[in-house]
Amino acid sequence: MARYTGAVCRQCRREGQKLFLKGDRCYSDKCAIARREYAPGQHGQGRKKISEYGLQLREKQKVKRYYGIAEKQFAHYFELASKKSGIVGENLLILCESRLDNVCYRAGFGMSRPEARQLVRHGHFTVNGKKVNIPSYIIKEGDVIALTDKSKDSPKIKAVLEANEGKTIPAWLDLDSNAHSVKVTSLAKREDIEYEINETLIVELYSK
Repeated sequence: MARYTGAVCRQCRREGQKLFLKGDRCYSDKCAIARREYAPGQHGQGRKKISEYGLQLREKQKVKRYYGIAEKQFAHYFELASKKSGIVGENLLILCESRLDNVCYRAGFGMSRPEARQLVRHGHFTVNGKKVNIPSYIIKEGDVIALTDKSKDSPKIKAVLEANEGKTIPAWLDLDSNAHSVKVTSLAKREDIEYEINETLIVELYSK
């Protein structure tokens, strides 16, 4: 699977919004988009009229980058969302929110989604008592995600937990700080996703 290995701050500048890919840096004066609020590249500061297709494409790319999802997998999520009852665009975003790496980030186990994804890949978490190292694993209502006993003693993870202490946790998650675990009390709802996303544009793009 193709994976982006360049400077992630360029992705934020390309989309014209913070995607919060660098943890604390995104909230500081060092944030690239705060210093250079224009697209990267030689022609980044040029004014261009964006077509309807261009708007739809940028919205899809923004959501993919926000959650760290590759093109093929994102298209698969759209296919799954289309088969579910309800609004397709909302179903798509809820699927993205239900990824294991996103849940770990939302619970404060990572400073950013990329960091949470790396921790999942390195086997630091269990789901219902079984170790899972697949970031795209889709969690379900009632699942309990927890740090492994060995990971609880990791200086790196301890530092992350201390830094995220007091972080606002979404209402659909029930965090147990003492046990270093979080229970999924319900699936995320559209109103739980505070990021500025127009999912209708993505549906229009895939419906062509």
